[in-house]
Amino acid sequence: MAASFIIFIPLIAFLLLLLFVSRSDANVKKGDFLKNYFLGDRALKGFVLAMTLVATYGSVSSFVSGPGLAWRYGLGWVVFAAPQIITGFFVLGGLGKKLSLVSRKIGAITIIDVVAERFKSSALGIVLSLALLFFFIAMMVGQFIGGAQLISQAADISYVAGLAIFGLVVVAYTTTGGFRAVAITDTICAILMLAGMGTLAFDIISSAGGMTLLMQKISASASAQEAQAFFSPNAAGALPWTLLFSAWILVGFATVALPQSAVRCMAYRQTSDLHLAMVVSTAVCGALMIGMTLLGFLARGVLPQDSLFGGNTDAMIPYLIAHHMNPWVAGVTLIAPIAATMSTVSSLLIAASSAVIKDLLLRRYRPMPDKEEEVSRYAKCCTLVIGLLVLILAIDPMDIIVWINMFAFGGLEIAFLCPLVGGLFWRRATVQGAWVSVISGLCVYAWACLMKPDLGGWHAVAPALAVSIFSFVLVSLFTKEEKNLDFFPE
Repeated sequence: MAASFIIFIPLIAFLLLLLFVSRSDANVKKGDFLKNYFLGDRALKGFVLAMTLVATYGSVSSFVSGPGLAWRYGLGWVVFAAPQIITGFFVLGGLGKKLSLVSRKIGAITIIDVVAERFKSSALGIVLSLALLFFFIAMMVGQFIGGAQLISQAADISYVAGLAIFGLVVVAYTTTGGFRAVAITDTICAILMLAGMGTLAFDIISSAGGMTLLMQKISASASAQEAQAFFSPNAAGALPWTLLFSAWILVGFATVALPQSAVRCMAYRQTSDLHLAMVVSTAVCGALMIGMTLLGFLARGVLPQDSLFGGNTDAMIPYLIAHHMNPWVAGVTLIAPIAATMSTVSSLLIAASSAVIKDLLLRRYRPMPDKEEEVSRYAKCCTLVIGLLVLILAIDPMDIIVWINMFAFGGLEIAFLCPLVGGLFWRRATVQGAWVSVISGLCVYAWACLMKPDLGGWHAVAPALAVSIFSFVLVSLFTKEEKNLDFFPE
């Protein structure tokens, strides 16, 4: 009990720090509440932009589920995680300049604003807002479950108590601070994630007596056949090559369409900040995503049997932190996965709130309320309500978190890839093409997820995106183009 209490002390200090930062940055400029609360006044500097992008993308699955699956499958899951290296560079390099220029020109606050203005369709914006809310809530439920499990297992308290601590703190600092506070706390979280990964790596290697002995213990932990699969890039067929190719779509190239990442392209200060963020985010994202997954592979030499942590691979990292580290070091290290989880939840929460306030209510009921205080109250109440709803949904834990995350990733990519990326860069794209791409892609995705047909190892996102893109191009070519000088000046 004493050790559990010691582990809890650094965590409490971290949570109080987040609340303090959010309160100190809670005041926004008068007369421009929406731009400040939902977009940080478009004033993020390069380093903060990079870190908030990395922290938003890196989540509890990156620190818990990913390493846990690498513990089970071996190097194959490290290969599966490799496409994530390109995420920061691809999102900022692909969308950064164009999306920033367009959003400033049309006064867009959200990604939905950009799509709705590009195709001159409020109805399309509303449908995409609803899709965003659905998949964001699914992702946030997974993050809440992961955060609660981390706290409960490491501090030896009940799951519900861990959920209450995690959920109430993240909802409180997101509600009070808005986008800028989220960006600052994301930066703190990303730095702590790197520090935690380093501490965990040192503990795993030193516990085994060095890297050479660690690799020998990994080899000795399984039979010859199992060891061969563990060191195979496709886990001896357990991870089909088609699934690994799907990863380049799901957590690689298609991440350019994730609205929670794309909105960062609308929030930076100037071009030099964008260029710096591209370099920093690529380096940090690669180090975290590959590094943490590789640590899961190496942990097999320290924890050879899954019975040690109850057979649930999501519990492997929390068990390792709580039972293989000095309590003080464990408490500091625990902050890293908690930080990853909180940074993702806060970003999703503020984006979900913006979808309700800006893309549903204010788009449907114009004009905007006259009093800024009234808009502020609506926005903060909405953030609070969504956060509490997710907290309630997370009371009954679900499947392995990484699969929840991938399901939501796929849905968001299908819904936004053609309308956002295609709409920004293809002059010939039409509103009819956008509608058909969203509907056809999500229908195929829902069918594949629910019916689970044999796709030869491909993730459901692959056929769904193929149908979405094909229908987008085909219908756009056979419907009338509407010129939009805000996006394509002549």
